[in-house]
Amino acid sequence: MLSEKIIAFCKEKGWWYDELLPEYAEALKSLDIDLNSDFATFYLHVEDSPTFHSRHQALYQICWFVINTPYDISLSFTHAALELPEEYIPLDSFEAEGGFFYNRKTGEVLEIEVGQKLIDFRNGKLSPQWSNFNAFIEWFFELDN
Repeated sequence: MLSEKIIAFCKEKGWWYDELLPEYAEALKSLDIDLNSDFATFYLHVEDSPTFHSRHQALYQICWFVINTPYDISLSFTHAALELPEEYIPLDSFEAEGGFFYNRKTGEVLEIEVGQKLIDFRNGKLSPQWSNFNAFIEWFFELDN
């Protein structure tokens, strides 16, 4: 479940919407995302623009990107070029050769960069830094204090 801290933050920003858009639910289903997950709750209810900005980075509004961009190309790039497992989906554009990836099977979030971090992850020496999406999004919006 999404933390009250995140919900209150998003409501304060005017980003929280109670009404669910059916096309957003379909977008998440197309990615094989559990609609009862923290990830789905966030993306079904929170929207500012196509991206959220914090920590000098931009995070996709995943549903918007699935519907309005060739997000499937990002998935193909992720899996082919970076050799990441299929369960990882990109949460951003991987600018500056680094980015965040959500594991749609475990709910963990991974931050990797091309180079040693990617090599370490492939070799099982680097684990996802956040055990769940809730912890990641609190960190991203600097609510984890």
